[in-house]
Amino acid sequence: MSLGLLEVGKDPMGAAIYDFFDKGKAGKLRVFSPQFDEDEIPVETLFREYDEMPELERKALDMAYGRILDVGAGSGCHSIALQDMGKQVEAIDISPLSVKVMEESGVNASLVNLFDHSFVGGYDTILMLMNGSGIIGSLQNMEAFFTRMKELLNPGGCVLMDSSDLKYLFEDEDGSMLIDLAADYYGEIEFSMQYKQIKGDPFKWLYIDYETLNFYASQFGFKAELVCAGEHYDYLAKLTMTV
Repeated sequence: MSLGLLEVGKDPMGAAIYDFFDKGKAGKLRVFSPQFDEDEIPVETLFREYDEMPELERKALDMAYGRILDVGAGSGCHSIALQDMGKQVEAIDISPLSVKVMEESGVNASLVNLFDHSFVGGYDTILMLMNGSGIIGSLQNMEAFFTRMKELLNPGGCVLMDSSDLKYLFEDEDGSMLIDLAADYYGEIEFSMQYKQIKGDPFKWLYIDYETLNFYASQFGFKAELVCAGEHYDYLAKLTMTV
């Protein structure tokens, strides 16, 4: 598993975040994938306030307690909302420009890869939002992920993570599924991004259905709880250590 950080010249999302923070507007943040048509992330949504967030995210922020770690924090919108609630939060991201924006916004942010073992914990809540399971990358990284959570969580602490089940992309009109069981897990997606002339390297992103998450959690000493489900195959899960 890569422990890398992004270079400024290969950080399209960070560049878009910095432009919007600095100028109040940004160009197109384009998203490419071999599995999907080209898409675009509206950069302003990365700066949404609490009242503009989906119910799943608001629920996670409300539940977060103690010393909180906001993983893959981006612009820091979740950390800012937590600070506004009077909660103690630290943010990490692999994007140097995103971290710069967070620091200038008053967020306690660090340029850190979650899987870097030199980063030590003691957290009561670890937040992984905006399809936060994506950071895991693939199912083969699940053991490394849960091992890392054990290292970072305080006793009795929890991970609050949202994800989506992409099975709806493979549903036929009659409701049957057209998933190739011999292929890689259908929620393992490869993406790359471009902002203006800045192109990022391809990266793996994991969308995991709740049943599969529950299975892996039980394999590696965690209990999964389905906190709530969204309107379109998305959900918020709470993960707590059992051993």
